Amino acid sequence: MSILRTDGSSAPPHLARQLRRVISSIVSPELRPILKKVENGRRISQLEGKVLYRTQDLNGLGAIADLVRERKNGNFATYLHNRYINYSNVCILSCQFCAFGAKKQDAHAFETSIQAIVQNVQQALSKGITEVHMVGGLHPTLRGEWYLELLSSLRGLSKILHIKAFTAVEIRHLARRVFHLSIQGTLQLLREHGLDSITGGGAEIFDSRIRRKICHAKESAEEWLEVHRTWHQMGGKSTSTMLYGHIETHAQRIAHLEQLRALQDETGGFTGFIPFAFVPNSTAMAHVQRISATEELKNLAISRIYLDNFEHITAYWVSLGLPVAQLSLSYGVDDLHGTIMEEKIFHMAGAVTPQEQTVTSLRNAIREAGRVPIERDSLYRHIDQHQTV
Repeated sequence: MSILRTDGSSAPPHLARQLRRVISSIVSPELRPILKKVENGRRISQLEGKVLYRTQDLNGLGAIADLVRERKNGNFATYLHNRYINYSNVCILSCQFCAFGAKKQDAHAFETSIQAIVQNVQQALSKGITEVHMVGGLHPTLRGEWYLELLSSLRGLSKILHIKAFTAVEIRHLARRVFHLSIQGTLQLLREHGLDSITGGGAEIFDSRIRRKICHAKESAEEWLEVHRTWHQMGGKSTSTMLYGHIETHAQRIAHLEQLRALQDETGGFTGFIPFAFVPNSTAMAHVQRISATEELKNLAISRIYLDNFEHITAYWVSLGLPVAQLSLSYGVDDLHGTIMEEKIFHMAGAVTPQEQTVTSLRNAIREAGRVPIERDSLYRHIDQHQTV
C-alpha cells in the first residue's frame, strides 16, 4: 500500500500520517504491537519474527512491510540490466537440493570455455548490460590461472562492466584447493584481476542440522559469514540470500535472518537480500511440496520487516515467476532483480519461468504495480536512462 507518486519521492508528512492511520486500521490486533515498533523505528526481536510467520493476516503483514519499503525507497522500484554466466556445473559436492551440480562423467556436465564466455558477455554488452554475474560448481581440476584469465579477459572488454562473481563457498574452494592462500589473499588476488563484488549464493539455510541433511559437505554458516565479513572489511560489497521452502522451520528462517542482520550491523557491507524459494522438481528432494505464492509473499514481507539495516529486498523472478514478483512490490520488495538472459541453476531444478526478461517487461511490471521503474547498478544505485513515468 502506498500513495502513488510519479516522481518516486516519499509521501509528504501529512499523507504519510494518513497512510499510517489506514495501515493501523487494517492490521490485525496481534500485529499492532509490531506495527507500533516499526513506526517508531525500533527493531523487532526473533520472538516477534515468529509471530509474523504465524499470522494469517497477509494483508496486514504486507502493509507493515510496505511501510518500511516506503520509508527506505520512496515509490521507486528498480531492476538491473545484467547477464548470468554459469561457467561450469562440475562440482565436488552432492547437495540434496541441487539439480545443477554434476560429476565430470555425468551426461549433463558442462564446462564453458573462456572464449565462449567472453563472446557471450561481449554480445550482452552491445545490448546494454552493466553487470555480468558468474557462479559455478566447485570444480575439481580448473587451475588458478583459468579463473584469473577469465576475470582479466572480461575486464578487458569494458572498464565499467561490473564483474560480480563467485559464492562464498566458491571463494573458500579457491582459497583452499586452487590458490592455497588465505581468504583475504584469495579475494585480493581476484580483485586485482577484475572482481568487483561477490555473490550471495551458497547461504542456503544457516542452521547446522538442516545443512547436514541437504548439503552435508558444504561449508558451515560461520564459514560463509567469514568470507563476506572479510570481503566487507576489505571495502567490498555483496548481496545475501536464503534458500527456503524445503525442510526448514520458520524459527530456522528467523535465525538465518538474525545472523545476516548481525553481520550487517558489524560491517554494513550487504547491498540487498534475495530470498530464493526452493524448486524441488528435478532434485533429490522432489518429494518436497513447492510452497505457495502466499508463503512466498509472507517470507518477503517478513524479510523486509526483520532486516531493518538492509536498504533493499529483491524478488527473484526466476523462482517466483514475474506475476508473483510483481505482486511482491506491495509486500516490502523494492527491486525485481535483473534481465539475467540465461539462468541454469533453478531451471535445471525444474523452474518453468523464462530464461530472461527484457528491460521493457520489467519496467512494465513495475509500472503496473504502481511503482516508478528505474534502472540501477550492481550496488543498487540509480542509473536510469529512461523516462521514469
